[in-house]
Amino acid sequence: MNFSFKQFIVPNFAKRLAFMLPAVILMGVFVSILVEVGWGTDPASFMNLNVATALGWGLGNTQVLLYGIMLIFTFAFGPQMIGFGTLANMLLIGYVVDFCRWLWPKIGFAQFIQEGTFATRLAVFSATILLFVIVAAIYMNAKMGVAPYDATPVIISGLIPQVPFFVIRIIFDLSAVAAGLIAGKLCGAVQGSLVGSIAMSLLLGPAISLVGRLTERVL
Repeated sequence: MNFSFKQFIVPNFAKRLAFMLPAVILMGVFVSILVEVGWGTDPASFMNLNVATALGWGLGNTQVLLYGIMLIFTFAFGPQMIGFGTLANMLLIGYVVDFCRWLWPKIGFAQFIQEGTFATRLAVFSATILLFVIVAAIYMNAKMGVAPYDATPVIISGLIPQVPFFVIRIIFDLSAVAAGLIAGKLCGAVQGSLVGSIAMSLLLGPAISLVGRLTERVL
């Protein structure tokens, strides 16, 4: 399919945008909390955080760079997946995380997490994961375009249809974790939990799909 700017204007545009934009912003907020807890993040954030540390950049600039490369790949092989949601994910989440990580120490939230008991950290982590899954499902069900990170395994799956998509997605997510680990090792400090991020590589996708089916009717 050829790219067209008309695909940015989807049916019920205002309603979908009203769901999509807050969901993207909240995804950034919840990722920043997961970073503070330190028990793992989604695979894309794990990769982006460690590459950012290796480059000495903020997460926002790093995500724009990495997703920009993936966007070129998407534009070449899956342009029909590009929309306002694609750009919002690419341009907003990293900078929201950067802002929140600047804000949390100033209001004492970072200290509350880092100095809290195991039970406190577990409660914050569990609630954040649940909320992240919900807003990610809302973002996806708005159907205003696919994030470059999420579009890439879809394109790869189309190129090798013999392999089930869920297998390609898991391999892709684990590859992102591996890239983050290599970047972290290069700068001498891995950001976040490797074990937690691997677990999320296996579990987040099915969880988001399940919640997505529950929220689809609303959208």
